[in-house]
Amino acid sequence: MESRDVRRKFLEFFAERGHQVVPSSPLVLPRDPTLLFANAGMNQFKGVFLGRETRPYRRATSVQKCLRVSGKHNDLEEVGRTPRHHTFFEMLGNFSFGDYFKREAIAWAWELVTGVYGIPADRLWATVFAGDDQFPADEEAARLWVSETDLPEGRVVALPRKENFWQMGDTGPAGPCTELHVDLRPDDPAAATPGTDPERFLEIWNLVFMQYDLQPDGTARELPAPSVDTGAGLERLTAVLQGVPSNYDTDLFLPILRSLAQEAGIGYGEDREKDVSLRVIADHLRAITALVAEGIIPGPEKRGAVLRRILRRALRHGRLLGLPVPFLHRHVRDVVAVLGDTYPEFREHREMIERIVRREEERFDRTLAAGFELLEERIEELLGRGETVFPGEEAFVLESERGLPLDLVRDALEERGMTLDEAGWAAARQRHVEASRAKVAGGDAAATAAAAEVWIPWRGKGSRFLGYGTLEVEAARVLGVFRDGSEVPALAAGETGDVILDETPFYAESGGQVGDRGRLAGGDVRARVVDTVSPAEGVILHRVEVEAGTLAPGAMVVASVDPEHRAAVRRHHTATHLLHAALRRILGTHVRQAGSLVAPDRLRFDFSHYEGIDEDTRREIEAWVTARIVEDLPVETAEVPLEEALSSGAIAFFGDRYGERVRVVRIGEASMELCGGTHCSRTGEIGPFLVLSERGVAAGVRRIEAVAGPAALARVQEWRASLEETARALGTSPAEVPAAVARRLEEAKRLGKEMEALRLELARARGGGEEAVEVGGLRVIARRVDGLGKGPRRDLADQLRQKDPAAVVVLGAADGGKAQLLVALGEEARGRLDARALIRELAAHVQGGGGGRPDLAEAGGRDPDGVDRALAEAPAVVERLAGA
Repeated sequence: MESRDVRRKFLEFFAERGHQVVPSSPLVLPRDPTLLFANAGMNQFKGVFLGRETRPYRRATSVQKCLRVSGKHNDLEEVGRTPRHHTFFEMLGNFSFGDYFKREAIAWAWELVTGVYGIPADRLWATVFAGDDQFPADEEAARLWVSETDLPEGRVVALPRKENFWQMGDTGPAGPCTELHVDLRPDDPAAATPGTDPERFLEIWNLVFMQYDLQPDGTARELPAPSVDTGAGLERLTAVLQGVPSNYDTDLFLPILRSLAQEAGIGYGEDREKDVSLRVIADHLRAITALVAEGIIPGPEKRGAVLRRILRRALRHGRLLGLPVPFLHRHVRDVVAVLGDTYPEFREHREMIERIVRREEERFDRTLAAGFELLEERIEELLGRGETVFPGEEAFVLESERGLPLDLVRDALEERGMTLDEAGWAAARQRHVEASRAKVAGGDAAATAAAAEVWIPWRGKGSRFLGYGTLEVEAARVLGVFRDGSEVPALAAGETGDVILDETPFYAESGGQVGDRGRLAGGDVRARVVDTVSPAEGVILHRVEVEAGTLAPGAMVVASVDPEHRAAVRRHHTATHLLHAALRRILGTHVRQAGSLVAPDRLRFDFSHYEGIDEDTRREIEAWVTARIVEDLPVETAEVPLEEALSSGAIAFFGDRYGERVRVVRIGEASMELCGGTHCSRTGEIGPFLVLSERGVAAGVRRIEAVAGPAALARVQEWRASLEETARALGTSPAEVPAAVARRLEEAKRLGKEMEALRLELARARGGGEEAVEVGGLRVIARRVDGLGKGPRRDLADQLRQKDPAAVVVLGAADGGKAQLLVALGEEARGRLDARALIRELAAHVQGGGGGRPDLAEAGGRDPDGVDRALAEAPAVVERLAGA
């Protein structure tokens, strides 16, 4: 049976029994920032199981994309070495939310496995929970396996809590589980059970019965509406149905494996270690494709770091097979051929996935080249001193800062007859881990948590936000007055502090949008609101400067938002949504917001993308946003259930936590996002839109800064004034400024070349053979050549060493506050001296370092005052190194 039929028949079976077929959630769950990736079928229903949300159905079935690469579900190191460990896999599941329970779940599992999939009943076993000191044995499930199926009592085995009990956490839903196992060696006469021989018996389906609610005090209560959560791994079930011993031998993997083996010029199944590498690459390719299809870009943090680790691990195994870099991107199409019908986003984004993978391959290749150069130089230095143990701390630095994998470092050392100080490496890693933990748990985080605690008592007491519909509340009551986080009786004229109102039109800083400004006034009280923040959920603080009177609890005030400030912020916020939509349309749907700032005078938008944006694309983005502004599209907001918003296509953001109901901002057919901010009512209110800059801010993250409305007009007027002033200075018209500047740059370039030539001639004429210092048959020529560029310095050094085969040329210069040194050796001198060793010693005088070839080396340094010392010391260093 093909894998596609295994999926199809599972979903059809449960759909016929009243289950809603629910599509797989993304690997990055929009409703659960506590999970890095979905790792089980129940993840997308977690809120339902916890009672935090409801669905219009009580039975569901799905095939869920899953990824296990971190935490307790980390299978990474086992991938490729065992027949069933994977990073990316698919989980078949059926779920009951307080509807059916054990009887139906067990009967249907048996019916599907034996009747639909055709697995012989005499190969099947079941395990149930044996009970412990806290929970009774699941005798009900054991009875049902016998009464509802053809399974004899002797093939129902009770196992301990570790094997057959599930809980979501220390508190919350929990319950016994029952597992269905298949005997992989049914003809083996040896007596065995799933509890005694896990290699012989393969678990193919786990049925979890959520019937308890674990309490903080360690006790448990019966759930009023018990639920069912089942999971069957597609890969292992397919292996059983296709009669193969390994998941990798199924149609889910074989096409990918064969393609990789063909490029490597080997046969799959011919060499055990090479097979491991082929399986690792095939597995990781599936994970890479799934992650990049969802907009994850290789990077240094969180999900991007996981993707980079998986991708580079696949590349390392490619090196073991002799595959040339880049190669990985060519096999994305193999994954798409296998999984593209099930997950259309793989096929839709194939070209984009290939580009991103190729760029990361090339980046890693450059990283390896630079890291190996440093490693080789250090190995040479250590071997030159007769040392054969490489320092562990230096290996850790090469790994953590230079990206050179430890296994490749070990390989290089082994090739040169060296070993690694493993204890030193482990100690350096431990110090790094402890320092990272200290940073995470340090003062800033602690201070933030402590500050939030102060405001918890005020949650739900006032702070009712009315600002979507009005900019003024005529009778707002002051509930609390604060200074530096502490409640005070009042704020007098000239004092600053924070105020909580019972209701307010002021929007608190959130989601990148800055807080409102405005005024509070009532009786003799006059106060300016300079900012609005939310230090804890449900609390709105008005940062005020009291100008007159005394502001105290109980006072009634008119709360008025500055309309110009709010309007300017609204323009930039709505423009941000259009910019996001433009980026996704023009660059690809992998683009995701990675941060933003919405201010009255500008917007800043960080987004995931793998390369810089050229000028033509930047103009296209501007033009698309401007066209939507000119269309004067309606901007509509609505509060709807989260599930409805997501199913309608609204964009949610990684890491954000959403409630059961969310606010959706829709701009015509151009954009739809979950957003709590303030917006224009129509796009025409935005006015002109201008992209100011685009640059990279982190690996895989780009940043656009832009302006809209009067701010954009002011920037254009500023640029026009500068252009007109430049035109006057050049004696030309504004339209001719680029041509006039180009002519002057060309003239400056010509004059610069002439000046370099004159400096080189002057340097040649400043001394001859008489400046050489004789050192044991070598002649050291040490000369200062300030003002001479890198190219002319090399030319001068070549001319000097060509005139004298025994020449050791040392040139020094101080330019732009930096020191530059160069060492070049004549043909005879090369046999007695290494230019790299000489430049390293001389570079110490200028607080720098360098390297190069045995006959030509260069160095730079931070101390230009040390150039003369380096030149003066050159003869003595040459004498010592050459053994003269």
